[in-house]
Amino acid sequence: MFSWMAWTWPTALIFIGIFSAIGFLTVVEIKYPGGAERKGILGLTTTRGDRLFLSLLGTSFIFLIWLGLIGMPLWGPLFISICWGILCFWKV
Repeated sequence: MFSWMAWTWPTALIFIGIFSAIGFLTVVEIKYPGGAERKGILGLTTTRGDRLFLSLLGTSFIFLIWLGLIGMPLWGPLFISICWGILCFWKV
């Protein structure tokens, strides 16, 4: 049924992580409505969902640039992406 895509454990873990983050933010939004809007260093007023989107978008660009310029292994962009995600939720 899913033979059109090469599902591997790393791919599955990425999707599980993304959907888990969305589910967690949904639960937090139900418990504390309003999205915790704030104005960050980019000058944008963002909510928790906006910050998740920015961190996921930035992570994909970090990995693509790393693969294009350096290649394997991917421990470097993983560390940079984690730092980017922390920065997004802390300052953006």
